[in-house]
Amino acid sequence: MIKNYFSNYHTKDTLSLAWPLVITQVGHIITGMVDNIFLGRIGPTEQAAGILSNNLYVLLLVFAIGVSYATTPLVTAAHQNNDLVKKASLFKNSIVLNLSVAIVCFVILFFASDLLKHMQQPPEVAELAVPFFDVLIFSMIPVSLFFACKQYCEGLSNTRMALVISVAGNLINIVLNYALIYGAFGLPELGYLGSAWASFCARAFMGVSFMFLVFKSPITREINSVYKQVKVNWKELYELWRIGFNSAMQFTFEVAAFVIAGLMAGSFGKEQIDSHGIALNIAAFTYMFGSGISSAATIRVGIYRAKNNWLEIKNASIAAIKLVLLVMGSFGVLFLILHNYLPIAFSADVQIIELAATLLIIAAMFQLFDGMQVTIIGILRGLEDVNVPTIIALVGYWLIALPLAYFLAFTLKMETIGIWIALLVALVLVALALMLRLNYLIKKHICVIAQPEV
Repeated sequence: MIKNYFSNYHTKDTLSLAWPLVITQVGHIITGMVDNIFLGRIGPTEQAAGILSNNLYVLLLVFAIGVSYATTPLVTAAHQNNDLVKKASLFKNSIVLNLSVAIVCFVILFFASDLLKHMQQPPEVAELAVPFFDVLIFSMIPVSLFFACKQYCEGLSNTRMALVISVAGNLINIVLNYALIYGAFGLPELGYLGSAWASFCARAFMGVSFMFLVFKSPITREINSVYKQVKVNWKELYELWRIGFNSAMQFTFEVAAFVIAGLMAGSFGKEQIDSHGIALNIAAFTYMFGSGISSAATIRVGIYRAKNNWLEIKNASIAAIKLVLLVMGSFGVLFLILHNYLPIAFSADVQIIELAATLLIIAAMFQLFDGMQVTIIGILRGLEDVNVPTIIALVGYWLIALPLAYFLAFTLKMETIGIWIALLVALVLVALALMLRLNYLIKKHICVIAQPEV
């Protein structure tokens, strides 16, 4: 049965698109993981400061990234129709929209740094978090540029350019983390702030080099001939915003739930912040495998949607969902086996390691559902169905997860463990609701196609 599944062309095509995307997505999360590991070697307070800074920064970062996701299905349709002018126009308008959103997010974050002092976090952590955050937010604009280019290339079914840029960026981040924290290779010794500057430099490289590559690579430079002719226009900006805003809100609702969960954890002390951050880093690492498969599903479903072939949409969707369940299920088993050992890479504190290990058991239980929900969201994005998934995310993460997390953590005194149980419940419910939505759309359109003409 497994052999037949992997011989299926839908599975092969999904895998071919997904593996570079997975490495690219993992590379993006590794930037934060590397920072966390280096900060953990300095001390638990510095590590907690980095985690707290990232919590607030990521809240708007994922919104900006989510807006860029609209580019892929629209470029896919233009690519299928061999419309070079449309592709160039979408890329130009996407760059303008995404940079504009990133600048707005940066300005909001610039004036929000003092909020870190008023979030009921340990004072020594908040004090270190503010200068770290003030450096970190400068990454917003280059990250947005990177994702605008990445989503454009994915619309062309090119997933490998982002892979090259991502790997190079992460190597730069690792070297600069060491050099700037400890003052190696003739660079200044900046201590824990060196980690923030390393991330900014790596992300600046990724954004600028990707933009250069889009116009110079033989694979994508075809738009050069018409790029100057196309104009920024309200029609395409609106279409990109309509899909992008809903995608952004879907991600923001989920990430915001985890961010607020981190703030709840922080109210119980810096050790619980660190444990939450470590477990979340590890779970986010595996989530990126699901996210890569999700992006591949968006591309493949978008191609069949342009042809109005709902039978192939169904087959491509099933292949992607089966693949993500297999991958994430395997990670769930690994979490159960290695939960006592994985946190050791991030901290030497026994209390932090023990709590993080317990949280990883809960993370093991939601791997399947986390992978399923992100993949189905990708499929629905390829179908340009974004409104209902946004409502599902809002209800699941804000109306269910957060009130339940507060009740379990504070009323029942379960603290961070109760918070993670609430997140598990939300992921299960969201995944099942999204599956029902996808099933409804597929059945509806296949039944319409199957009806004989009168």
